[in-house]
Amino acid sequence: MNNGHIMHSQRPVGIVGYGSYIPMYRITNAEIARVWGHESGPIKEKAVAGLDEDTITIAIEAARNALVRAAIAPEELRAVWVGSESPPYAVKPSATIVAEALGATPYLLAGDMQFACKAGTEALQAALGLVGSGMGDYALAIGADTAQGRPGDELEFTAASGGTALIVGPAEAALAVCRGSLSYVTDTPDFWRRAHEQYPRHGGRFTGEPGYFHHIQAAAEVILEEMGLQAADFAYAVFHQPNVKFPMRAGGRLGFTKQQLAPGMVSNTIGNTYAGAAITGFAATLDVANPGDRILLASFGSGAGSDAFVWEVTEAIKERQSRAPKVADYIRRRAEIDYALYARYRGKLAM
Repeated sequence: MNNGHIMHSQRPVGIVGYGSYIPMYRITNAEIARVWGHESGPIKEKAVAGLDEDTITIAIEAARNALVRAAIAPEELRAVWVGSESPPYAVKPSATIVAEALGATPYLLAGDMQFACKAGTEALQAALGLVGSGMGDYALAIGADTAQGRPGDELEFTAASGGTALIVGPAEAALAVCRGSLSYVTDTPDFWRRAHEQYPRHGGRFTGEPGYFHHIQAAAEVILEEMGLQAADFAYAVFHQPNVKFPMRAGGRLGFTKQQLAPGMVSNTIGNTYAGAAITGFAATLDVANPGDRILLASFGSGAGSDAFVWEVTEAIKERQSRAPKVADYIRRRAEIDYALYARYRGKLAM
């Protein structure tokens, strides 16, 4: 078997703890469409951060849930990496604030990562490398956002708020072991935001075929081929979900069924275009997974790239699922708001 493109760590590693956080406020696509006179967008509703929430608070809540599942002390972490495209500070790391709030400082690596919607899996790759090399036993990777969307733009229907944290540790303590990973990136300018601009810009339909589909399919096809696997070998698959149609279409092209994709499809009720989008779907899948299940995870980040992972769930999953709130618990906890409150909460009115 040719493993030329697959990345393996020097020692077996996996996920020892995971946790998500999704704000309770929701705005429906119908409400956004009413204001702008558009047709309703591709999802039912999306999560909106409140006045007292930002990327850092979301990251902290998700990380606390992950620590509870991992049952380790915060000071055992040797790295905290936060992936986001909406950090509260232009120049000041979010990761140091998160690490301080968790009680993990001062002896650890901390830093912020940026790669649009795959910043969370970019941090995950770094965590796998750090722990897999033996430099430390535990590393925390977070993807979190209070995603931006220009008023009236297509992104406003899907760009949501939320985050997920994954703690990487030794395989013997893992609830899901990483069997291999692969990253595929190109300079495909489908999405960007220049300095001092409030909202990102995108290439419209260009973000589809040359962006999302090309990168996810390339990463997924190669990792499956080089590991000698096919869709039927997996219990579940999770793809980045900027809407409902894209991951379903990508999964279908790769041979996955709707049943394999269903547990990770959370975009219809919370939106999902943010740095933790793919790993939030992964967390929702872990919430229902059973020992022995194999899971394919493939993220996408505009700019553009995809990180693909093959995971194998262990016996530890059942006891740890119930230690912290599940993604479904946060989806059920909702309070609907109108566009006026949404504009206030998201700072869309310049005074």
